[in-house]
Amino acid sequence: MTRILSRRAFGGAITALALAGRAQAAGVTDTEILLGTHLDLSGPVAAGMPQIRNGMQMRIDEANEAGGVNGRKLRLIVEDNGSQPQLAGRVTDKLINSDGVFAIINPFGSGPNAAVVKRAVDAKIVYFSPWAASAVLRRVSGNSPLLFTTTPDYDGTVGPALSWAIGEFKSTKVGFIYQEGPFGDLVRGGVNVAMKAKNMTLAAEAGYKAGDIDFSSQVARMKAAGVDLIMLATITRETVGVMAEVKKLGWNEVKVMTANPGRTMIVAQLGKANVEGLYGVSAWNIFDPGSETPAVKAWNESYKKRFNLDADENGMLSYAYTDWFVKALTAAGRTVTPESVVEALGKTTSDHPVFFGPKSFKNGHISPETAQVEQIKGGQWVPVSKPLN
Repeated sequence: MTRILSRRAFGGAITALALAGRAQAAGVTDTEILLGTHLDLSGPVAAGMPQIRNGMQMRIDEANEAGGVNGRKLRLIVEDNGSQPQLAGRVTDKLINSDGVFAIINPFGSGPNAAVVKRAVDAKIVYFSPWAASAVLRRVSGNSPLLFTTTPDYDGTVGPALSWAIGEFKSTKVGFIYQEGPFGDLVRGGVNVAMKAKNMTLAAEAGYKAGDIDFSSQVARMKAAGVDLIMLATITRETVGVMAEVKKLGWNEVKVMTANPGRTMIVAQLGKANVEGLYGVSAWNIFDPGSETPAVKAWNESYKKRFNLDADENGMLSYAYTDWFVKALTAAGRTVTPESVVEALGKTTSDHPVFFGPKSFKNGHISPETAQVEQIKGGQWVPVSKPLN
């Protein structure tokens, strides 16, 4: 597990940051605050990126339409990282050195973010809400106070969810299919916790590389081992691909559960019949059509009016995270510096309905972390467990 800064050490880091602050922060003028992000606009997860981009832009547009933040308008620059760390490095250098952004918000991908977070915080850039393996980024950044992570730790959510599944399904043989690298390693941490708690060992495991599209060998290995439960460290395309192989084999008796990056509305929409019955580790609310509260319904209508697109939970999440950042910018007042925004973020909470209850930051990471298990039934994610932590 990643070492987390104590409150005293974290406070000391903020003080050090303040002493290093500049009179005029990068990306801040009398009339504008410049923000940046890098998303996978051309790679394996490109299908989900319009929602993330739109959610950010919607909240920024709303702020600007209301007169800006303390008299300044917000502007967002979006770059393509293609899910490639090298490309992420190039576009991050552009955002920092050429564009001169104040903050990078909602950047996507564990590998791309791990490759660039240190150079961003070293340049005194606030790095807010990367969609990536939070524990890895905290470690790579040196536990920088400029980093605020909102993705629940994969090990901390997978452990209790898998333990629940083993007990609920009376599983005796568990298999593990994982993306090689930081994402898979962190999910494995949760798998190991569950295995130890149940006094079990994995019956089979199989890795794949980011970008792979054929999962026949991995699923065949699980079937040959006779597993009755498969835990997945997969994202969008890979989750659908594994489930398609399971269905192709007619392997109806096996239970399959994905970590929270694969538990998305777009997986249900893209996978259709192939993903029926899939279980997922849930860390935030999905509002299926007809299940929305009046406030969420009104938000959805506004989103569709702006983008001519129905929102999914990624659109709502990126909106909620951006709203949290805008609230902190507002609380920081007219003097916008990295240290003033860091201080404000440490005091700002979010009660957006997409979250399981109100959230705050503890040592730069979202708290509390909550997870439950859900299943795709009739094309929709339906809770099958109570909150587990």
